Amino acid sequence: MSSATRRLLTVTAITVCALLTGAAAAFPDTARQPSAATGPGWSATWTAAPQRPSTSFAPNWSQQGFTRQTVRQIVRISAGGKAARIRLSNRYGTTPLTVDQATIARTDRGAAIEPGSLRHLTARGKRTFTVPAGTDLVTDPVPLHLAALDSVTITFFAAQPTGPATYHAQALATTYRAAGDHAADVGAAAFTDTSQSWYYLTGVDMIPTARRGGVVTFGASLTDGAGSSTDANNRYPDELAERLAAAGTPRAVLNQGIAGNRVTVDSAWFGDKATARFRRDVLGQPGVRTVIILAGINDIGIGELAAAPPSPIFAPYPDVSAGQVIAGLRELIQLAHVKHLRVIGATVMPVKGSAYYTARSEAKREAINAWIRTSAPFDAVVDLDRVTASPADRDRLNPAYDSGDHLHLNDAGYRAIAGAIHPADLG
Repeated sequence: MSSATRRLLTVTAITVCALLTGAAAAFPDTARQPSAATGPGWSATWTAAPQRPSTSFAPNWSQQGFTRQTVRQIVRISAGGKAARIRLSNRYGTTPLTVDQATIARTDRGAAIEPGSLRHLTARGKRTFTVPAGTDLVTDPVPLHLAALDSVTITFFAAQPTGPATYHAQALATTYRAAGDHAADVGAAAFTDTSQSWYYLTGVDMIPTARRGGVVTFGASLTDGAGSSTDANNRYPDELAERLAAAGTPRAVLNQGIAGNRVTVDSAWFGDKATARFRRDVLGQPGVRTVIILAGINDIGIGELAAAPPSPIFAPYPDVSAGQVIAGLRELIQLAHVKHLRVIGATVMPVKGSAYYTARSEAKREAINAWIRTSAPFDAVVDLDRVTASPADRDRLNPAYDSGDHLHLNDAGYRAIAGAIHPADLG
């Protein structure tokens, strides 16, 4: 086996692991769907970026969708409040999604919910509602007091075939499925099937008890949490939310990372390019004040895989220059500043030893980082390159933070980068 083939297999395994392990721009069909940014002081407290249904090297339910099945999903919110609503996306669906029953509750353990906490969700007053293909939907509010870092369980039952499901590939959390209608079940017995992705669910909003302005973390797998422990909430946005809560200043920290995502290139597997999805995934979030951008490594790294036997997973394989990445990042900054959001830029972390690393990609990474440190119009910079680099070789990840693929971090690494973000920079 050639070294190029070995590099391709390594990065394929990395990505597969990653995949498995409001504003009018976000809700374009305003005649039918209310905007996430409207209403009495709503703020997003949890988010996941929607992706197209896709095949995978391990089971997921996105392409087959659901018929006469109940899906139960558990998420940990970042900031508390006194009323809740959820957002569902059928953006990449081909048929209408009809939800026959949906509920929200405090999580007990596994697929079980806390007795007495269940609330039925409605849309325009109806328990059965439809999300047309290509659109999103916000449910009606329900009274539900939640504290920062509480876990909530969202369950829906679909009697009719949903068609392929808009989903988020890398949940790093267990989703449950049951045959028949079990949306109001308190216990977990019916939920015998599991997946490591989220389906249709893209947001939980609260009327917050404290208004500090939300933070969107925007990027690729290092934001999505690839390499962190499943069901442990150790992604860097989770660690940042924990740090703020422990300091007595809890605030919403929203994860809008997509594993494999690129700034300049659309991908069937890894989502719309960052410059295309930024309006929806960042500007479309209610209650946001700040965005942290950590992006660019996939643009310059995936291009290096073109010399290996091609794989449809990573296609297309353009040779993206440092200048193109910088232009894309500059566009994101401009979009955020137009909406009066504060923007924090993160330098690109080391990749030596990974399949992304060549002399050419390293030169591009260094050029991007030099621009971020010295010339970029960010409001603040967090130098994650220096935070995560090995003391013995600044082009490599610190072994204490390396998940093992020399590209993604482990739990300690994500904790370290969350700790490097200065609370005063969040605005």
